[in-house]
Amino acid sequence: MTDDMTTGQRVAFYRRRRGMSQEVLAGLVGKTGEWLRKIETNRAELDRLSVIRAVAKTLDVSLGDLIGEPDLFEWSPDSGRETIPSLRAALHDYRHLTPAILALPEDEPPSLADMERDVADAWNNYQRSQYGTLARRLPLLIHDGQTAVRFYDGNDGQRAHTLMAYAHQVATLFLTKIGEADLAWISASRGLAAANTSNDHIVIGSLGRAAAHALVSIGEYGQAVGLAAATAQFLQPRLAKPTPQLLSVYGSLHLVCAMASARDDDRGSADVHIGEAETAAVRLGADGNFVWTAFGRTNVKIHQVAIANEFGDVQRAIEIGPHLDTSGLPVERRVRHAIETARAHARWNQIDEALDALLTAEQIGPDQVRYHRLSRALVREILNRPRPPALAIELSERMGLGTRLPRW
Repeated sequence: MTDDMTTGQRVAFYRRRRGMSQEVLAGLVGKTGEWLRKIETNRAELDRLSVIRAVAKTLDVSLGDLIGEPDLFEWSPDSGRETIPSLRAALHDYRHLTPAILALPEDEPPSLADMERDVADAWNNYQRSQYGTLARRLPLLIHDGQTAVRFYDGNDGQRAHTLMAYAHQVATLFLTKIGEADLAWISASRGLAAANTSNDHIVIGSLGRAAAHALVSIGEYGQAVGLAAATAQFLQPRLAKPTPQLLSVYGSLHLVCAMASARDDDRGSADVHIGEAETAAVRLGADGNFVWTAFGRTNVKIHQVAIANEFGDVQRAIEIGPHLDTSGLPVERRVRHAIETARAHARWNQIDEALDALLTAEQIGPDQVRYHRLSRALVREILNRPRPPALAIELSERMGLGTRLPRW
């Protein structure tokens, strides 16, 4: 019923359903009636997750009910601030970079406890491949992070910078997947700056990994290896007393190095870094998801398949890929591995097997299959073959490949 409404219209809809006046609702969330009137008539925006959460709680609805959860498949140039343009605007907002020359509104600082929950939710959305939900909430989370680092100092200031860094990290990884490489690099740069201010070596390592991913996405493979390797070297002295978090971040940095080296056609470097990652995975013991890395021996195997594909070692990729059990990993990793397995099958001219891998992955992570740049390229490749299978045509229609895609 509320699918076609703006957020302000949804607030008005649920307020009326609860039998509340504008003054009552505004008072319960610590705002004025005039503020709420502007929100409901779209003359002002709800751009703070903390405020949205308070309104949702007061109206007894979920956050998703209030702000909507757009389906990426239905995005269009008219979807405007609901999706990627909103994230782009948040990352391009220069005002938070120039506090010395601009007077910013004295917003109430967001609760750091609320921000921690929101950051964890964003990572859960990413690892579950729930791209629509993630795209809608990331701009709000980044805005809250920018506000928090302006207001808090001391230990709370470092905590705010940590949360700001992790928000930008998940934004970076999401943007690289959907092909927004330049925007991903902006996000990574902002996140790495926040990480360095946090003075936390795990946070710095995590954002070094994100920035290296962004560099890979724009084709700067040598720079990606240099950054990730330098960050791993920064962490290395601490490995004398390793924690699961440290081993996971350290090993993941070497996985980025290995992939970047493979893209750069440097087999020797790729082998060295995948070996370092495997050693870290062995020391870790079992697969884990510390610092949202999904790191462990299974993830190392996933990267070995991807690296084999990069070097054209299709037989090697097929030897590992289809038989690897990824069921214990987050959806994002499972789908990413399925895409690589499908690529290997397609290059071996096993089109039915490639489609089966993609369609199985679509069942568990539809947004990721439909919007990941590699799966889109693979389906286009299959469609360009003589007499493409009907299943491929149907999948391409669900992916929107038969129509002109919007430019965000």
